[in-house]
Amino acid sequence: MPHRPFIVGNWKMNGTRAQLAEARAIERGAARHAGVRVGVAPPFTLIAAMAEDGQAIVVGGQDCHAEERGAFTGDVSAVMLKDAGAGFTIVGHSERRAMHGESDAAVKAKAEAALAAGLEVIVCVGETEAQRDSGQAEAVVSAQLDGSMPRDESAAGRVTVAYEPVWAIGTGRVPSAADVAAMHAAIRGRLGVIYGEDGAAVRILYGGSVNAGNAAELLAVTDVGGALVGGASLTADSFLSIVSAAGTSEE
Repeated sequence: MPHRPFIVGNWKMNGTRAQLAEARAIERGAARHAGVRVGVAPPFTLIAAMAEDGQAIVVGGQDCHAEERGAFTGDVSAVMLKDAGAGFTIVGHSERRAMHGESDAAVKAKAEAALAAGLEVIVCVGETEAQRDSGQAEAVVSAQLDGSMPRDESAAGRVTVAYEPVWAIGTGRVPSAADVAAMHAAIRGRLGVIYGEDGAAVRILYGGSVNAGNAAELLAVTDVGGALVGGASLTADSFLSIVSAAGTSEE
């Protein structure tokens, strides 16, 4: 693995200021796992407060707009995220693609805007259950990578891919270790086509119903460089158990 494991919590539309206590507990726990990079993407409203408190974790956004500023009511630009203290942003999450109709081109534009603002980027890709059942999973994910990955010269050093099979997100269902290995190998191959030799340095996370019970097995799979965690990241106890598993996988 080219990097220390990266465990990222995506809080989605959860969390008020009262939940900053959980963030502080995550911060304290992360400090005990120096071999693991820990990130949390809270709602926009908590980024500044978490970034101010956090030293052992990197705080990020869950999305950003492709434009730096303008008449885009309700949107947040990458520049604004950076100003609030964010170090990265997620783009292309399946919920954004499905619920907001985001195309690969839109995801790529957001990723490029985030890089230009000085943020790292996590680009999400993943197939639906129907696409997997029809044998199209690898082709779908490869096409998403082709259309979504930024082509900035320094992109490979600041971009992470998160493979999240849509059918596994929040469902409790998880693909087998063999299926995860096969997809991550396919992603690695595609990153080589996109970035050449630099593609070998891009971290690939697994996401989709990651929890304390399955984290160790998933993180031990070849080319799994960390995890993008949803519901299990909302409490320090459950999230830190995954962080701990990541540390163990590197021993």
